[in-house]
Amino acid sequence: MVEHGAHYIGGRWQPSNGRERIEVVNAATEEVLGSIPGGNAEDADKAVRAAREAFASWSTTSPPERAGYLKKAAEGLQLRQTEIATLVSQEVGMPFAYSNVIQAGLPVQSFVSIADVALSFPFERQVYNSLVVREPIGVVVAITPWNYPLHQIAAKVAPALAAGCTVVLKPSEVAPLNAYVLAEVLDSIGLPPGVFNLVTGTGAGVGEALVGHPEVDMVSLTGSTAAGRRIGAVAVETIKRVSLELGGKSPLIILDDADIIAAVSAGLLACFLNSGQTCIALTRMIVPRSKRAEVEAVAKAGAESLVVGDPFDPATMMGPLVSAAQRDRVVGYIEKGIAEGARLVTGGPTPPDGLTKGFFVRPTVFSDVSPDMAIAREEIFGPVLVIQAYDGEDEAVRLANDSIFGLNAGVFSADEEHAIRVARRIRAGQVQINDGAFNIHAPFGGYRQSGNGREFGEWGLEEFLETKSMQLP
Repeated sequence: MVEHGAHYIGGRWQPSNGRERIEVVNAATEEVLGSIPGGNAEDADKAVRAAREAFASWSTTSPPERAGYLKKAAEGLQLRQTEIATLVSQEVGMPFAYSNVIQAGLPVQSFVSIADVALSFPFERQVYNSLVVREPIGVVVAITPWNYPLHQIAAKVAPALAAGCTVVLKPSEVAPLNAYVLAEVLDSIGLPPGVFNLVTGTGAGVGEALVGHPEVDMVSLTGSTAAGRRIGAVAVETIKRVSLELGGKSPLIILDDADIIAAVSAGLLACFLNSGQTCIALTRMIVPRSKRAEVEAVAKAGAESLVVGDPFDPATMMGPLVSAAQRDRVVGYIEKGIAEGARLVTGGPTPPDGLTKGFFVRPTVFSDVSPDMAIAREEIFGPVLVIQAYDGEDEAVRLANDSIFGLNAGVFSADEEHAIRVARRIRAGQVQINDGAFNIHAPFGGYRQSGNGREFGEWGLEEFLETKSMQLP
């Protein structure tokens, strides 16, 4: 049992004013893994006031000084990498081998990357007779999700601190234990009190109080589109800056000249990674009608070859979903797809064989999916792939863009330049060309209802900066 009884506020651990205890459940065993305090509005207020008090001095520190803290934080996280990967595999269900690289490794890289960006970023420059200065926006509230918990925390906390902002973090109550590791690391490196604060609890219990607090200058959220709408509505009352990284229903266009086995295999991984609990999952596979049968055969064989089971078994390729609620939601979508008339290629609503405990779902593939079906339009956030057929490139692009979302996309072709030409026509914040790797140095974010703002690299740093012009004589 990993039990935490306090919030990290003003450089010390302080007991929660909330009376609620929130249990954290192991996704594979359904056993209670730990617990955290459910904070309330009073805890939120204390954290924001601590951040406001610290802002005056932290905002005046030099970029090299701030970068030094970030690099020390990266070193501290790296020393605890195995612990973090183990926690996240228990909380979320990602197989440990993946978790060690992604869930624990990427946050380390993010802190180092943003530190380097801060050292070279032009915080001021002369524009004719004006000195244009980039200054920290102020107190930032970071609200983060459960699917890549520490990775998404790092994507907000590192650039906010590098910009000279102070931070109040509210991690998801579903997977919060890793956030305590970060707080312990930041405390151990001597980060000044109040620069980073951690308050845990639910959105209703503490999140809304943070978002609506008059002393908060910015809110950065990664979460569902519904959560983004609510936060935007609350934040607008005090005209806060809001940065939103929200949902997706991302397409993968396989062009007629692509290697089908390579393209479908890469597409399956991009759909089923982290049991499909990935905002950029390529969940809509858009394929030439003439090759649909071949695509289905490869997808069926690939999905059925995935070993589903214990995240700590080296043979496991896909673990459970994060919670009973998430499992039930995904199963509901699978049942809806069948009811709407989509053809089940493999998988289905019943649990994988032999896995009666844990929040497991079969890797599922549908074909004959029309654009109006719920499984083609709504973010399922589970291991469900839909195959849609097209008769020409223009139709492929129309299908790809037929969505309220625009977070990610993919294009596969034997001709890279051809793939790039098609990618330029897709309305999405990023497009993977022939399985191009995720890049934490490049901007990440979405179009349309996938959100606004960008994370990572210099673009991520700029989100937390204001711009001032000083007109010189």
